[in-house]
Amino acid sequence: MSKRTLAILAAIGATSIYGLNHTIAKGVMPHYVGAFGFVMLRVIGATALFWIISIFGPKEKIEKKDYLRMLVCAILGMGVNMLVFFKGLSLSTPINSAVLITTTPIIVLIMSALLIKEKITQRKVLGIFIGLIGALGLILFGSEIRQDAPNIPLGNFLILTNAVFYGTYLILAKILISKYHPFTFMKWLFSLGILICLPFGYHELIEIEWALLPFDIIWRIAFVIIGTTFCTYLFNIFALTQLKASTLSAFIYVQPILGILFAIAMGKDALTTIKILATVMVLFGVYLSSRKTRI
Repeated sequence: MSKRTLAILAAIGATSIYGLNHTIAKGVMPHYVGAFGFVMLRVIGATALFWIISIFGPKEKIEKKDYLRMLVCAILGMGVNMLVFFKGLSLSTPINSAVLITTTPIIVLIMSALLIKEKITQRKVLGIFIGLIGALGLILFGSEIRQDAPNIPLGNFLILTNAVFYGTYLILAKILISKYHPFTFMKWLFSLGILICLPFGYHELIEIEWALLPFDIIWRIAFVIIGTTFCTYLFNIFALTQLKASTLSAFIYVQPILGILFAIAMGKDALTTIKILATVMVLFGVYLSSRKTRI
């Protein structure tokens, strides 16, 4: 099996895990663990796993000239990105989260044009416009009355903000991962992530009453640490060694389908007309903006 095929399988695996995560992680917050405390569990747990697995990788040192880029990647991909996403998910619903996160390819396209001067065609501009209109529609008109979703418009906005930070991270990480082994890259990135997230999540972390957590919550936390954090970041970084950032981000198409089906199957969310229209617009916008231009 070729490395490119493995990279594609890794990308599919990562986005599938993310699709389930919207419902699984939502069940933990905010009753058992606060959003920022949950992020601390993610980065601490993943950091330990990456340091353990790095034993089997090459011994590399980060060059001084890459320190700043590494720090920026940590802020975008392990800090602000996780904080705003989990806070947004705790305020919104699993389906809203699954739909809005699919704007990532559009964000990658916009940031690629700004950061690496990638050309944007008229069709891609139209795709960006349609996709963002769908996202804004969900933010402005997707409100419901739910006890587990206290501020859906703000939550939706934060989830969209997460897509901006994660899309930018994918572009910047592509440069570093071509230079360092994924194990080296991730262990240092998550180590920095602990320091970045600590001021926000420390109090919520120490407030967790571990003795009172039921097994249903324990396995959800384990899934988020091992699956949603350790495995997905490792899968995505490996995929980036063989695929373009824009290509990798396009695999997010799978996420809303799995996310919506799983949320409905688990009885944790329901479809509405606004959600259906927003999903169609976002996916159509992503399709237009991600299609390759024929030469």
